[in-house]
Amino acid sequence: MEQLKGTGVALVTPFKADESIDWNALEKLINYVIDGGVNYVVTLGTTGETPTLSADEKLDLIKFTFEKVSKRVPVVVGIGDYNTRDVVKRLEKCPLDEAAAVLSVAPYYSKPTQEGIYQHYKTIAAASPKPIILYNVPGRTGRNMTAETTLRLAHDVENIVAMKEASGDMMQCMQIIRDKPKDFLVISGDDALALAQLACGMDGVISVAANYFATDFSSMVHAALVNDFPAARSLNNKMLEGFDLMFSENNPAGIKAFLHHDGIVGNNFRLPVLPVSDPLYAKIAAYLEQYK
Repeated sequence: MEQLKGTGVALVTPFKADESIDWNALEKLINYVIDGGVNYVVTLGTTGETPTLSADEKLDLIKFTFEKVSKRVPVVVGIGDYNTRDVVKRLEKCPLDEAAAVLSVAPYYSKPTQEGIYQHYKTIAAASPKPIILYNVPGRTGRNMTAETTLRLAHDVENIVAMKEASGDMMQCMQIIRDKPKDFLVISGDDALALAQLACGMDGVISVAANYFATDFSSMVHAALVNDFPAARSLNNKMLEGFDLMFSENNPAGIKAFLHHDGIVGNNFRLPVLPVSDPLYAKIAAYLEQYK
């Protein structure tokens, strides 16, 4: 799991104006983030607008990402749902031979108990041919996965090897870091809190912002991991306003606005997601004009 330390990037899914997947733009983005120094990429994360993708499109995205990454960095595949049986079926059908791990979001919408969350992950870990990364993002799922549940899974289930923590609760994060198994990775899912969480002992970040800030974000994470916090703080401060603008209305609308400004992907979405408002786009453009 050493390969999953550092900076992972949750790739956006570029669309054309007709809402079909823009494969040329995705290849361009993959090359951009790898050239920028990210340690691995994540396909089919929330930032990739996966709820709007068909089953066939998801399979095509996995295959395309493997092909274009071409083993330059590891690839993590997002496979999660509130239907445990469906996740198990997808784990059996998806082409995962080249995947380093599977990132699986906690069950959303149905708001299961902590025991329900535990049994969900225990079941999918038993079915998965690849290691599982837990993903706690209560702002989207509607239910926080407590530190106790995370630690229980980390200690009980051999095939669960890491946690992407995006609760924003620093006490919860510190408890997990303190009490986790030695070889269990704790990965930040909050770009704006990443530096503080790395200072507490997290092992890296799965980032939205690194789609755009590939070089600076990766350099910030690396500096923090080697305890060069003056350099890490300097880079974090440089990006700080960008984090605020990027997430002020919607993710991935914010990050796509950044990428569109530099001509990397189009500013296109599938409903219900819409582009950021004109006033916010103007602020983003003004920020990026002075960001160098």
